Amino acid sequence: MRLTHIRLLVSDVATCFRFYRDVLGLQPAFGSEQDVYVEFEAGSCLLALFQADAMAAATGLPAEPPRGDRTVLCLMVEDVDRSVAELQARGAQLVAAPTDRPEWGLRTAHLRDPEGNLIEIAHSIPMHA
Repeated sequence: MRLTHIRLLVSDVATCFRFYRDVLGLQPAFGSEQDVYVEFEAGSCLLALFQADAMAAATGLPAEPPRGDRTVLCLMVEDVDRSVAELQARGAQLVAAPTDRPEWGLRTAHLRDPEGNLIEIAHSIPMHA
């Protein structure tokens, strides 16, 4: 078994498509902002956006996800501070500024996509023992 896709169920594919393409700079791999399903190149797996009500129709499950953060997309970058400056210049709104987290071995910053999904931008730093 291997992970091939992470699919975010969203209510507005077009807005999220533009965020992941224009703000985060991910390259579309399949579909366009007019589709109910799109994929982006994201390293060793694909990041997909799927219209929540289309998934609900396919599975018979409710379209409304549980409240509260249940997932975090973690994106490794070379330099968190530089990436944050670039993302903010393209319209991203931070929810947590760049912070060293030596207990994690990471420097991180956090933002949300237009649907409220939490995204962590990180690079490695020395861990505390």
